[in-house]
Amino acid sequence: MSLVLDPAAQDLLFREARTANTFTDEPVTDEQVQAIYDLVKFGPTAFNQSPLRVVLVRSAEGRERLVQHMAEGNRPKTTTAPLVAILAADNEFHEELPALLPHFPQAKDMFFAERPVRESAAGLNAALQAAYFIIGVRAAGLAAGPMTGYDAAGIQKEFLDDDHTPLMVINIGKPGEDAWFPRSPRLSYDEVIQTV
Repeated sequence: MSLVLDPAAQDLLFREARTANTFTDEPVTDEQVQAIYDLVKFGPTAFNQSPLRVVLVRSAEGRERLVQHMAEGNRPKTTTAPLVAILAADNEFHEELPALLPHFPQAKDMFFAERPVRESAAGLNAALQAAYFIIGVRAAGLAAGPMTGYDAAGIQKEFLDDDHTPLMVINIGKPGEDAWFPRSPRLSYDEVIQTV
């Protein structure tokens, strides 16, 4: 049985998509980011908690503040990418649950009254949303360069607050010259899938 998604779309989203390391200077517009969000917001999360929050770094001053917290090898590409997004988990996502889960508003207090429970749920579900976000960037015909090589405490202090945990930084734009490293191997079906 084959996939119903057009093979060209499969290639765009998965087979040909890669982590970009260089970018052209073509801008990424607010309209493109809006279109990405309007697509990926429909990805599922537990209790529809939707804890992902995104900080777009566009200004030169913001870029300078961010780059100082990036690992040395990530600084050049973060400096030159047309747009950089800080993806974070909102540990106070439960405040939105009455609106996001109107048929079960008591979930806010029943399941998420304690901060450690919220942090665990927010981390898992925001990471899931981050994956959707990367697919959305690809669906917009752009390349994503997700990175976790940074000083998380520094980024949190500089751009977020104690209620938000940084998950990753993503460089976004059209791929530039020599944007791709060789593709690394993947595990086979039999190495991953088990039937019991």
